[in-house]
Amino acid sequence: MDDHDGVNTEEHGGHDEAPRGPAGRQAELAALDRLLAAARAGHPSTILVEGASGMGKTALVNHFLSEQASVRVHRANGVRWENGLDLGVAEQLAKAAGATLAPELDPPAAGHRLHEIWNERRGQDTLVVVIDDAHWADAASLRAVASAVRRMSTEQILVVLLAADDRLHQLPVDVLDFLAAYRDSALRLGPLTPEDVQVLAWSAARIDLSLAAARILCRHTRGNPLHITDLLQEVPPGIWRDWQPALPAPRRYASAVQRRLDGCGAQARTLIEACSALGESVPFAEAAELSGVADPLAAVDEACDAGLLTRTDGPGLTLLTFPHPLVRAAVHGALGLVERGDLHRRAAETVEDHGRRLMHRVAATPAADAELADDLDRFAADRAAAGAWSEAAGALVAASRLSPARTTRRDRLLRAVDALVGAGDRPQAETFAAELESFPPSALRDSVLGYLAITRGRPEEAEVYLTHAWERCDPTRRPELAAAICQRRVLHSLGRAHAAELVHWARKAVDLVGPMEPSAVESEAILGLGLAAMGHPEEAAHAYDDVLARISSGAQSQRVQMGRGWMDLALDDPEAARRELEGAVPTGIRGGSLRISLWAQAWLARTQFALGAWSDALRTADRAVAQVSEARMELLRPLVHWTGAQIHALRGNWPTAYHHARQATADMQHYETMVVPACLARAQVVEARGQYERVTAALEPVLRLRQRAGIDEPGFWPWQDVYANALVMTNRVPEADAFLRPFEELAADRGHRSTMARLGYVRGRIAGTEGDLDAARAHFEGALAHLEHLPLPYDRARVSYAYGQTLRRAGKRKEADALLQNARDAYVLLGARTYVERCERELQAGGLKRGGAEDFSRLTAQERAVARLVARGMSNGQVASELFLSVKTVQYHLTHVYAKVGVRSRGELAAVFRDS
Repeated sequence: MDDHDGVNTEEHGGHDEAPRGPAGRQAELAALDRLLAAARAGHPSTILVEGASGMGKTALVNHFLSEQASVRVHRANGVRWENGLDLGVAEQLAKAAGATLAPELDPPAAGHRLHEIWNERRGQDTLVVVIDDAHWADAASLRAVASAVRRMSTEQILVVLLAADDRLHQLPVDVLDFLAAYRDSALRLGPLTPEDVQVLAWSAARIDLSLAAARILCRHTRGNPLHITDLLQEVPPGIWRDWQPALPAPRRYASAVQRRLDGCGAQARTLIEACSALGESVPFAEAAELSGVADPLAAVDEACDAGLLTRTDGPGLTLLTFPHPLVRAAVHGALGLVERGDLHRRAAETVEDHGRRLMHRVAATPAADAELADDLDRFAADRAAAGAWSEAAGALVAASRLSPARTTRRDRLLRAVDALVGAGDRPQAETFAAELESFPPSALRDSVLGYLAITRGRPEEAEVYLTHAWERCDPTRRPELAAAICQRRVLHSLGRAHAAELVHWARKAVDLVGPMEPSAVESEAILGLGLAAMGHPEEAAHAYDDVLARISSGAQSQRVQMGRGWMDLALDDPEAARRELEGAVPTGIRGGSLRISLWAQAWLARTQFALGAWSDALRTADRAVAQVSEARMELLRPLVHWTGAQIHALRGNWPTAYHHARQATADMQHYETMVVPACLARAQVVEARGQYERVTAALEPVLRLRQRAGIDEPGFWPWQDVYANALVMTNRVPEADAFLRPFEELAADRGHRSTMARLGYVRGRIAGTEGDLDAARAHFEGALAHLEHLPLPYDRARVSYAYGQTLRRAGKRKEADALLQNARDAYVLLGARTYVERCERELQAGGLKRGGAEDFSRLTAQERAVARLVARGMSNGQVASELFLSVKTVQYHLTHVYAKVGVRSRGELAAVFRDS
């Protein structure tokens, strides 16, 4: 256990040993490989490898060195009780080379001697000097090693310092100062991810750990490989198959905690034990009441001094927190069963929150209890009605375990898994999948398995289960279950882009149970999308207004806001979409669903892209990508990667763009709403490369989809112009003409402006290719007119670019240059470097001279002032001081100056000033 956690295991033999193999350390191994290659090339260096005790620093370096040829390794270890012995570590290094140091040497002289020793024994091999536990090394030795390395200007040597950064508060100032000099370039080992823990579990203990169990183990140990390995070897293997297993602390860790606890007085100990029953972080008032100690403030001070609790003071609330989950586990695990049960029974009477009271009753109940199980079931129903599926799931699992009757246990477990899927926790839901499949077929079982198949992105499997569920359900006897099956059908239809079926099942759910039941609300949250995708936007808007009037707050409103925001984006109102979707993203305060939040984040990223807020879009998409990976929501994987693929391609970040495109992959066995964004991600990456043959190939699967209405409805999936434009650019103009016509008619019938604009620029290209310049102008001008009042800067730039290209090829250079310059300015502001460069090539091909006095006439007075000072060589900070502006405002003006003047750097701006 680490000092950072409040306890030091070194006093009983703990060491920075780690699991076999470098699970999750590929980047760190690559960094060491680069450093060793530099040393072999005659560039000596010193690297500090930092991380909390147990993070695997020693194992990482040992594994790395074991795979290297032609290296000599000299090792030394810092020891806590010898860190006052000058040159003790340096003497270890000398002995490792078969030499000694004279006792009277000072650090510079010792460094000179080490240099001599290493040179005397230099061969063809590269020397690697490893100082383990360098934080306990004496300062004189560290200085001597640094002096030796400085003298070796071209020798092949790499010095590796391994230091625990949770020991820093115990170190002498001179050691701290020495290590600080290497901290900026240090190699830091952070906690393992759940995926890393899965790899480690197999390599260290041959345990095939589920992702859900790996997540629990990762949180419990804070990703520390040493603690993880200890637990894998100490607890019974069967515990990893349990729902949220109550994990103990590793034995060595628990022993250290027990020593600290034994050193506390009776009142402090009682308070700490009470906190362990209440949770990892508890209000002081609750802990004081449960513990019943006479002087709780003194007890808190003593517990904090012992490193077993930390205190956080806020306005009107003091929180007591265990410094590490393992500290709480060690304290709670040391309690006797009677004492532990008594604490939880009394806690159930102390805490205010109803859900927490129930869970304390569960913790105090070692056997089946029908009454408590019924209470939990009622609580779960209440939380489900509010859309708080995660809380409902936890209560139902507990209720299932406490139910005496087998049929009741099964029913509650099925509903628990259903709630887990609703919450977006597929990994935890899948821990029960095999058990559920063994249950006798029933409407509920098939409904739950169908729901799980939807999140996995498996439409055929979902269709089978949901069909069976509906056939086995009697709506007159079980209307709530029938409505839930309808709601699953709504999601299934949404994934298949089948708007008419979506509307049918949504209305059926409402008819079965009324508009206020959870299944009905979730169905109505999607109903508007179905209506809009059928070409009924006014009816869709009315449906959302109606449900929002009934559901004004709480988790259920999250679902409605998500659906409304998605619809607003599709119907050309991205600013309204942004407001709705931003409100649907948070899950913490109102107990919302991660599943719904991920849908909201995916469409918020698309909305931010449409509005030109690309940096915001990337942040949103990156957050959603991480959460989708953690939640294993396959249905949403292509959608969340689509935005990242497109923006990075437009910005010329090709490795990242291709990574997103690969992660977005889906095939014809997946849902249609997975196939389309997957194809668009690939198509828009290769389009940014100018590889138009590959664009048509990437979008070919979309053409083969059977369910067309929801895919082709204007505004929902903007793929048609990308495909048609690629046809024109690959000289397949007749195909493009025939392809466009039905989409143009549909867009005109719907009055969908952005779609008419996107299709219009392609029609303009076709007319230009056919030599009808007047028709081309009409189509391009019409496209720009459709976009005139829409906040869609990327679409406007795309039309202007195509318009300018067409005019330039027709010999209308002056008009073309104006359009291309406008497109370039817009692309600069968006950061679309790929298309900025294309615009510049077009402008240069047209003979435009970039930069000049005429460009400055386009600047505002503020922009001219900023440009003049920057051209003189002033920094942004100096300009800000001169003009009494913020640095951020100066940068904002400078970005506009670059775009308007047609330059990319301060040097180019200065040159234009000189020439004008």
